[in-house]
Amino acid sequence: MILLISDLHLEEQRPDLTRAFVQFLEGRARVAEALYILGDFFEVWIGDDGMTPFQRKIARALRQLRDSGTQIFLMHGNRDFLIGKAFCREAGCTLLHDPSLVQFNGEPVLLMHGDSLCTQDLAYMKLRRWLRHPLTLFILRHLPLATRHKLARKLRSESRTQTSMKASEIVDVTPDEVPRIMAEYGVRTLIHGHTHRPAVHQLQVAGQAARRIVLGDWDKQGWALQIDASGYQQAPFPLT
Repeated sequence: MILLISDLHLEEQRPDLTRAFVQFLEGRARVAEALYILGDFFEVWIGDDGMTPFQRKIARALRQLRDSGTQIFLMHGNRDFLIGKAFCREAGCTLLHDPSLVQFNGEPVLLMHGDSLCTQDLAYMKLRRWLRHPLTLFILRHLPLATRHKLARKLRSESRTQTSMKASEIVDVTPDEVPRIMAEYGVRTLIHGHTHRPAVHQLQVAGQAARRIVLGDWDKQGWALQIDASGYQQAPFPLT
């Protein structure tokens, strides 16, 4: 059994999310072969050298799961793309490229965070290219922590303001981009998060039936996609 989650946006200000996630790790995830976290795991991440006691607590919880035998794979999101090797070593997880091609139930499956599919949001795509550039990443990681905190707050505030002003189709995935990238990787199943719109979308890729599975975000409830011998099932659960 494999579990996939995304968009938890963990932060100290949401102890209910932290409590639910730790319970998830100590329960359902313990019997899983692997856990995949497809981005925006944390609400903000300014660098491994700026890890807080809260973030180290999450790393310890992940390490306990890994030590129990469950493999953990983590992908960057648009909120936590500065997560690096130090956190992954501490948490016992493997950092995945975005996108990543994996095998589930003998089928090639493409995993993404999902923000790179929103190609109609030209301003965001331009910002994303700048932020992910190796030189920018180098500079960001070497800025003083106080400066990074200030920059992160500014980016979060601007993101909320701009997103609220954009049409829904702009901040959702671009329909034509989905079959294009699925054809590029030769898959008929794509799994991603980011949009906070859990669903299974049926489509055609190179004349064949295909599906795009959108993972749910953790806010008023949690979401997990389970893959086992019976197939793919995504369902919400209460944050208790």
